[in-house]
Amino acid sequence: MYIGEIAALLTAACWVGSSLSFEYAGKRVGSLVLNLMRLVLSFVIISVINLIITGGYQNINMTPQSFGILFISGLIGFVLGDVFLFQAFIEIGARISMLIMALAPPLTAILSYLFLGETLGLMQVIGMLVTVLGIAIVILGRGDQGKKLVVKHSWKGLIFAFLGAVGQALGLIFSKMGVRDLNPFVATQVRIFAGILGFIIVLTLYKKWEAFFQTLRLRHVMGRITIGSIFGPVLGVSLSLMAVKHTSTAIASTLMGLTPILIIPISVFILKEKIKLNEIIGALVGVLGVAILFLV
Repeated sequence: MYIGEIAALLTAACWVGSSLSFEYAGKRVGSLVLNLMRLVLSFVIISVINLIITGGYQNINMTPQSFGILFISGLIGFVLGDVFLFQAFIEIGARISMLIMALAPPLTAILSYLFLGETLGLMQVIGMLVTVLGIAIVILGRGDQGKKLVVKHSWKGLIFAFLGAVGQALGLIFSKMGVRDLNPFVATQVRIFAGILGFIIVLTLYKKWEAFFQTLRLRHVMGRITIGSIFGPVLGVSLSLMAVKHTSTAIASTLMGLTPILIIPISVFILKEKIKLNEIIGALVGVLGVAILFLV
């Protein structure tokens, strides 16, 4: 019935909606406040969902081991990974950030090779190189003199996006290990819970609680955070876990990696952004690299 494949495609669509919403909100309240706010909202929403679909949290088959693995996955994915990704949204925008995030599947393959003993064949290496080429096409351009290639986007933003991709790759590996026989929505709730605890510590260290409570009075920002929370941590993450549960990580990662392409028409026709030809070509090449990496 292609449940996993459909879930992966829907995940990519959810990432588009959440990334654009969070870009708007993050530029107004900062990435730390935004992250905790969206996780709290997501936890409330997914708690209600799980209360209904599990019949009051009955027979969820949660073991201490799976809880621990998912908790670590939440800390890595939501705290470490998303802090950098959301800061990248602020620095270079959602569209370029999500293209850099196309590195997550190759990074997943490399980390699986290093830590899980999975093999890396020639075509997988070629796929990684093609993905890197696609990203290079977008972020590199001729300098003012037209003689040498220079990076056309903020180095800080690009590095943040890359670190976000590393966090997502590590989070996916731990999620695959922890979800097993669990309901994906229940597994997501554990990950969100871990993220909330992590950001409570972070906001306390950076003394951001005043800014957090001030955000509650910003209606437009709260509206975007709510929309992004529904499409991101609730639907997007749950669908991604459903995808890796019902199909191979390879196929799931490839289909979820379509976000850089899906975000282009939204940017052009709704946000009225001007997109250069090299950015479209780069996005297509990057996703092609992910397809080669996992499907050939």
